[in-house]
Amino acid sequence: MFCSLKQSGLTSSTFSNPLIEKTQALKHQRSLLFSLSKPPIKGVNLVVCKSFKSSAKPLYISSIKELGSSFKLRNRGNVIECKAHEDESIETKSSAAAAAAQKVKISIYFATWWALNVIFNIYNKKVLNAFPYPWFSSALSLATGSLFMFISWATRIVEPPSTDFDFWKSLFPVAVAHTIGHVAATVSMANVAVSFTHIIKSGEPACSVLVSRFLLGETFPTGVYLSLIPIIGGCALSALTELNFNMTGFNGAMISNLAFVFRNIFSKRGMKGKSISGMNYYACLSIMSFLILTPFAIAVEGPQMWAAGWQNALSQIGPNFLWWVAAQSLCYHLYNQFSYMSLDEISPLTFSIGNTMKRISVIVSTIIIFRTPVQPINALGAAIAIFGTFLYSQAKQ
Repeated sequence: MFCSLKQSGLTSSTFSNPLIEKTQALKHQRSLLFSLSKPPIKGVNLVVCKSFKSSAKPLYISSIKELGSSFKLRNRGNVIECKAHEDESIETKSSAAAAAAQKVKISIYFATWWALNVIFNIYNKKVLNAFPYPWFSSALSLATGSLFMFISWATRIVEPPSTDFDFWKSLFPVAVAHTIGHVAATVSMANVAVSFTHIIKSGEPACSVLVSRFLLGETFPTGVYLSLIPIIGGCALSALTELNFNMTGFNGAMISNLAFVFRNIFSKRGMKGKSISGMNYYACLSIMSFLILTPFAIAVEGPQMWAAGWQNALSQIGPNFLWWVAAQSLCYHLYNQFSYMSLDEISPLTFSIGNTMKRISVIVSTIIIFRTPVQPINALGAAIAIFGTFLYSQAKQ
C-alpha cells in the first residue's frame, strides 16, 4: 500500500466522506490519496493514517493494524490504523546533488585562481623586463580591475554592492596595506626572479604570527610556533643560495609579507557585521588602492619616465608588448577576485592549503618558463619553506 500525504501541521489525518461533509475543523486539511495494489478492503469505512511530525514530504505506510469497530460511526464497519514514514530519499538525493555541485564550483574557482595567478606572474615579469617601472605597472593593474568592475556593475553583470561611509572608512586601512603589499611585491619581481620572490613570500605566515604575538598579544598553539622553524629556515637557506640575490628584491618581498599581514588584520576588524560578496569586496578594495597609489606612482616615477620607457619597450618588443600589459593587468584583478570568491565558499584552512599549492605552481612554472638557474640547495630551501607553510596551516586550525 502506498500513501502520499500533504499536511497542514496536524499529527494525524482522518479520511471519511460523511465526516468531511459535516466537520468544519477539517477544511484546512489537504487530500490523502491511497493507491492500492488490490481492491479496497471490504467493510472498511475509515482509515486513520498517523505521522509523528508535520511535514510536506511524501509519507509511506510502514505498518497497518485493524482496530475493529470500536469507533461509533454512522456507517458501521472496521477501522484500520496505518503508520507512515517520511520519504527521505528526495532530500538525500537533493543534498548529494548540491554537495557535488558545490565541489565542482570550488574546483573551478581553484583551477581558475591558480591558472590566472601563473599567467599574471609570467606576463608581469615579461613587462617588467622590458618596462622596469613597477609603480606604474602596479597602478595600471589596479586601474584595469577597477574599470572592469565599473563596467560589470553598469551592465548589471554583477550586482553593485550596497555601501556607506562606514564601509569605506573601515576599508581605508585595508586598502593602504594592500597597496603597499602590491607595490612591494612588484618591486621585488622587477629586481629578482619570480620564483625567489614567491619563496620569500611563503614566509608570510611567520610574519603573521610574529606581528600577532608581539603587537596584538595573541597566543598560538605550540604547533604553530614549531611550524615557523622550517618556514624561516627554508627561506633563509633559499636566500643565501640564490644565484641572482638582490637586496631590493628581498626587502620588497619581506615588506609585501608584512603589508599583507596587516591587510588581513584590518580586514577582519573592519568587516565584522558587514555583508558583501568576495567579488565586490575586492572590487572596492582595488578602487580605493588605485586612488591611494596613483599620486605616489607619479611622484616616484612620473609621466616623463613612463613615456620614454613605453616607447623603448614598443621599439624592442613590438605590438606584443601591449598584449603583455593587458594580460598582466587583467589577470592580476581576476586571480585576486577568484581568490576572494573561493574564500566565500571554503574554510580558512582549505584556503591556506590552496594558497600554498598556488605558490608551488607559480614557482615551478616560472622556473621553467624563464629557465631560472636553481641550485639543489636552493630548491631544498624552497621546499622546506613551503612545507613549513603547509604545517602552519594545519597547526593554526
